[in-house]
Amino acid sequence: MDERKNIMERKIKSYEEMGRISYGLRKLGKIVVTTNGGFDILHAAHIHLLERARNEGDNLIVLLNSDESIRKFKGDKRPIFNEKDRAYMLSSLSCVDYVVIFKEDKPLDLIERIKPQIHVKGGSYIPERIREEEELLRKWNGKLRLFDLEEEYSSTNAINKILQNYNGK
Repeated sequence: MDERKNIMERKIKSYEEMGRISYGLRKLGKIVVTTNGGFDILHAAHIHLLERARNEGDNLIVLLNSDESIRKFKGDKRPIFNEKDRAYMLSSLSCVDYVVIFKEDKPLDLIERIKPQIHVKGGSYIPERIREEEELLRKWNGKLRLFDLEEEYSSTNAINKILQNYNGK
């Protein structure tokens, strides 16, 4: 349990902490990369995305949807795992340097606070949001990188497969 607490204290940060940390990283000439999502049921496509995102720069910061923001998009039955557990799972990955939980529908305020040089989006994204994030990134010459969706993977598909397998179908 001490190791879990250590990882969480070292990698899971507040808005304020993340703003200061990212500023310091940029001052050191580090390339800060962000990505965002719910990461509700962690699967291979999530890991692929996070590894690819980390390879874009020196530090990867995951902007994690809060339980409340996931419920707005996915309904009352989601998330499966609470935000604290999801943050811990992500922070346990070697490719993830920091995790910060956001409560808003969109991570725009957090992106602006962090000012990443690169923001990465995995395959399932809303085109309108991409435009908003891209416009925001332009303010400090940040870049948006889009990675293709790995069709065979999704949290929703995993949930449906579990239900199908355990409902005797």
